[in-house]
Amino acid sequence: MNQRALSDEHVTNLVRDAAVAPSMHNAQPWRFRYLRGSHTFQLRADLGRVLPHADPQQRALHLGCGAALLNLRVALVHEGWRPETRLRPDPADPGLLATVRPIALGTADSGLAALYPAIHRRHSSRYPFDDTQIPQRIRAALSDAADREEATLTFPSPWHLQEVLELLEEAEARNLTDPGSSQDLAEWTRIDDSSVNTERDGVPGYAFGPRKLGGKAPMRDFAGNRPVAGRAAAEFERTPQLAVLSTAHDLPEDWLRAGQAMERVLLLATLEGLSTSFASQALEWSDLRWPLRDPVSGTGHAQIVLRLGYGPEGPGTPRRPVPDILDIEP
Repeated sequence: MNQRALSDEHVTNLVRDAAVAPSMHNAQPWRFRYLRGSHTFQLRADLGRVLPHADPQQRALHLGCGAALLNLRVALVHEGWRPETRLRPDPADPGLLATVRPIALGTADSGLAALYPAIHRRHSSRYPFDDTQIPQRIRAALSDAADREEATLTFPSPWHLQEVLELLEEAEARNLTDPGSSQDLAEWTRIDDSSVNTERDGVPGYAFGPRKLGGKAPMRDFAGNRPVAGRAAAEFERTPQLAVLSTAHDLPEDWLRAGQAMERVLLLATLEGLSTSFASQALEWSDLRWPLRDPVSGTGHAQIVLRLGYGPEGPGTPRRPVPDILDIEP
């Protein structure tokens, strides 16, 4: 197996690509380490960025880190490497989520390489989408993208969609009155846009999107019960187009696979001209998460609900500087 050394600048650029991945409340719960001696990237959990109320089991943390891992793989394949990836390689070190070793002259996944242009274009859009139906061809391609990462993406049938929407509505109502959820929002959201140039994480007020005036889109209100000066209200879609991503099992390795599948789907959706956002509220309540599963098979563990459609692109959100998340060691 031939290997070429990566310069520190090259490593930095690869991690910069990885770190534009989505994460719950934009907490960015990852750290990277590059070991020059073994030409290996380590992806580690940043446990100081856990959301204690919304994510006590750290499932969402693993999803976000899995998304960053997928971005790293895409960036490497784009440059002609074959990334040799291992999930949770050391049972004695649970904070080590994955290792990635770039192998030269390998057979790379051309499907991953094609996704690279979408890495920095993908942003969550919390604006109304129109009612144009996503073509079946694109739905099938998105499902195939999830399957390639050992996950399943399904578009709920009309009656199941109604149930999913009711579960999400119930969860959002709980979150608005739950002290723990309010605490998480206070920690990770910024309603003062004057902080745009100083914050490095979290969801700023300009990315909240308009307050929902009508429609059935399952929008999280990042303002909570706090007033946001000048925030508009808007009518959202009456029949949202949602997709449920699930895995056969529900262990940390499965959460990492789900995060990679989620990002692979989002990048492909971006290339196909779709806007996307998340509807994860019901997944934060154990009694509401289980009914999200596929009612036909009755199996699988729902990991995320995606909202897709045709509408405005979302704005970029703050990112931590690469020196804050990357260590390069001999």
